[in-house]
Amino acid sequence: MTTIGAQGFTLRTRFAELGITETFRRVAEIGYRSIEISALAMTPDNVAEIAAASTEHGVAVNATSAPLTAEDGHSLTQDAVGVAEAAVKLGSPFVRIGMFPPAAYENADTIRAAARQANAAAPVLAERGVTLCFHNHAIEFARVGGDRVLDIILDAAPLVQLELDVHWIHRGGLDPVRTLRHYGDRVALVHLKDYRLALPNAEAYEALRAGDPGPVREALFGVQFAEVGEGTLDMEAIVRTAVEIGAPHAFVEQDATYGVDEFDALALSYRHLVDLGFTDLLRH
Repeated sequence: MTTIGAQGFTLRTRFAELGITETFRRVAEIGYRSIEISALAMTPDNVAEIAAASTEHGVAVNATSAPLTAEDGHSLTQDAVGVAEAAVKLGSPFVRIGMFPPAAYENADTIRAAARQANAAAPVLAERGVTLCFHNHAIEFARVGGDRVLDIILDAAPLVQLELDVHWIHRGGLDPVRTLRHYGDRVALVHLKDYRLALPNAEAYEALRAGDPGPVREALFGVQFAEVGEGTLDMEAIVRTAVEIGAPHAFVEQDATYGVDEFDALALSYRHLVDLGFTDLLRH
């Protein structure tokens, strides 16, 4: 059965302000029983505290994050064993790559080279019972030589699974439901992130009256990340499709909350998911 949890990137400032244990407590208080760790340094001390908080508050760590390369050495190319062992200590069956380094997107050859590096790390994780996934943004739906970047990556990295982010699929010009079905059993993880159009706020118009049109222009021609159910995406169909294709885990994510407390944003998403009939996926 698919589980729905919270994505740690949404809470990156709260982890920094409140600490790991208190953040886990508040996630559990909302009702989430699953989390994906992101934007949190996987130091030995942090891993130990995450493990303890997970047990104490009943919030399973179902995915962690690791870059392809990193200055601190905790990366898939520099220390795949360490990445895998941290996941194992947390009971996490998945590690996800949030995005390749910017230099990887120069051309098809550099994209393939990065994908091959990821593919080389996948067996190291698999030996320890951990599956490696790649997370998309909109840029992976650009075409290079007639092929989508995401398809170039998947072709060059056959051992790597997918974490599909429905907001970025939509922003990349594709339909999230059709895209989930297209990639089917290659999809292990899903990001539930809504997509919202919004009028400029009061602060933007204050800036306009003061002679700065930038904030108003940005709002008029931009989009926002939204709580699940507060945007334009058909989240009921998306979640049902994630279940249909057998994706083990989905995570609610909101990159920015625009002045709304992050816990309140996650709680609103939770309530909408309950209203849509997905209580069993949230509490599984």
